[in-house]
Amino acid sequence: MAFDLDKALTGISGILVTPYDEAGDIAPAKLQPIIDRALEAGVHIPVVNGNTGEFYALTTDEACTMAAEVCRMVDGRAPVLAGVGRGIRDACRLAKASADAGASALMIHQPPDPFVSPRGTVDYVRAVHEASGGLPIMLYLRNDAIGTQKIKALCDLPGVKGVKWATPNPLKLADAIAACDPSIVWVGGLAEVWAPPLYAVGARGFTSGLINVWPERSVAIHKALDAGDYAAANRLIAEMKSFEDIRAEELNGTNVTGVKAALIATGTDCGGTRPPSAWPLTDTQQATLKTFLTAVGLV
Repeated sequence: MAFDLDKALTGISGILVTPYDEAGDIAPAKLQPIIDRALEAGVHIPVVNGNTGEFYALTTDEACTMAAEVCRMVDGRAPVLAGVGRGIRDACRLAKASADAGASALMIHQPPDPFVSPRGTVDYVRAVHEASGGLPIMLYLRNDAIGTQKIKALCDLPGVKGVKWATPNPLKLADAIAACDPSIVWVGGLAEVWAPPLYAVGARGFTSGLINVWPERSVAIHKALDAGDYAAANRLIAEMKSFEDIRAEELNGTNVTGVKAALIATGTDCGGTRPPSAWPLTDTQQATLKTFLTAVGLV
């Protein structure tokens, strides 16, 4: 089925968790009910091998398996965005595997190497794009220190459709939008909480880990923002503040922990998280989570 990728990217990019079994091995089948509920709620584009999916805790073999299994479970109901990254050879291998699995586009994680260079990143993105056979690219920008002109150089590469902007700097985002081709899609990459200020300067759509637990709320926030109703969006976001506060603790080391603990509490056990992510929640965090889930009717 053909999809309008630009339109999908301005929706909700739902970052799926990676489920584990009791032995700590990946257990992709546990995602089926999460994917089904998210798509039924109206989530626009499922994302495999994102940060909520603990991408950097997975082996390349595991990431290839997750890409194939998520594409199979989505089964043509929506476009799939597949995360790729790490060393260039692993990234190229995963790009090809994702394309072969049926992914509609790639999300390229910003290389975390301590000696990464802006022009080296251009070479990196070009090589990954070629390895995929030409799949559209969504850049995942978590560090905007490279500056507007270097961001433009990345956006000018063949195949780049957009940028997931994951830095809390709306004014720098506005500069980047003004400098780049107007066809580039700029997606709020800091989930629901940061979606309103990023929308205010031109981003459209947002990433979400909440969709694993409460996709209906993510969709309601997106509808409010698309209608320009910032008051309604902020009200909906405020009601989930305690959950997002848990995820932001320990230098964001409980980000995925909070999602997976909520999944267990609501009856969809996807296992714990792998180190260096925190697991389990502390007693205080768990109590706060229980209060939140009860208050919003999820348990």
